[in-house]
Amino acid sequence: MIEDNVAMMILKKKMLILAGLWSLLVLTGCTAAEVMAVPESSLPATETLPTESAEPVVTQELLLTPTDLVMMEEEESTPSSPESTPTSPPQSWQDCPIVPETISDTTIEIYQRGLALGNHPNAFSKIGDCETHTTWFLYDFDQGSKAYNLGPYAELQSVVDHFEGSYERLSLATKQGFTAASLMTPLWANREKCENNESPLACELRTHQPSFAIVALGTNDASNPERFEENYRKVIETCIERGVVPILATKADDLEGDGVINATIVQVSQEYDVPLWNFWAAIQDLPRQGLQKDGAHLTWYPNDFSDPSGLEEASWPRRNLTALQVLEKVWQGVE
Repeated sequence: MIEDNVAMMILKKKMLILAGLWSLLVLTGCTAAEVMAVPESSLPATETLPTESAEPVVTQELLLTPTDLVMMEEEESTPSSPESTPTSPPQSWQDCPIVPETISDTTIEIYQRGLALGNHPNAFSKIGDCETHTTWFLYDFDQGSKAYNLGPYAELQSVVDHFEGSYERLSLATKQGFTAASLMTPLWANREKCENNESPLACELRTHQPSFAIVALGTNDASNPERFEENYRKVIETCIERGVVPILATKADDLEGDGVINATIVQVSQEYDVPLWNFWAAIQDLPRQGLQKDGAHLTWYPNDFSDPSGLEEASWPRRNLTALQVLEKVWQGVE
């Protein structure tokens, strides 16, 4: 009889333990469903939820009221801290002048410090992607007067002469497909001319020792614009640290769709107080805004500035002309 009572007590304890475990399992299951569930409205239109997660999502949607969904959307759209609040450029980037109107004291200080470090006052480097690496960009101005015609812009001959040798230089910091991150990555450096663990940008600045650098980036960053600013700032800071005046160029295209990369370029130029070349603004009145049908590459015409049709129909003559104007402005401003 005593053995029967002991057995009954043990059985009851087991049942209580099982009931407790079951309750805990149920509670844990609900919590997991709530964490894993994702409202369909928050997913990109091209993505679908995996089949195995369909049931938790349906359960979660039934548990949420319309008020809950509104609150969730507001929480997601509200910055969690002041540091994450996006900032807008002090000036609308579209309205910035093509050629900088003034040269800042900061720019002059960078230039003078670079001279003390051994930088050449009559040298500049090209920093960028395929549209900067190509011989179509400024190359002709080192090939003699038969390769170009300044036409009514004859006063630019002085800047052509001053930077002789830099126009035809194939920079070690330009390459097809380059992004802002590529310039800071030793993997992409020229192994024949660069040192171990030296980035393409550092290699170009060391070997050429320019006083100025035309930085034209952003087209290849359009697929990942949220990472552009961080890497772009590293490029600009590297130039400044080495006493090289960075001339920041906006890009012609808007492959990212909202102009955020050009807005970032303008904002960075204003924050670091360095020259801006608003190339985007220089070609907006051209057919297709100066772009080929792919929406990325520039339209071509010879560097004959005496021929109005070239400047009125194609973007390459305007790119080279305004690049010379910006170089002249910055060069005269620092001296």
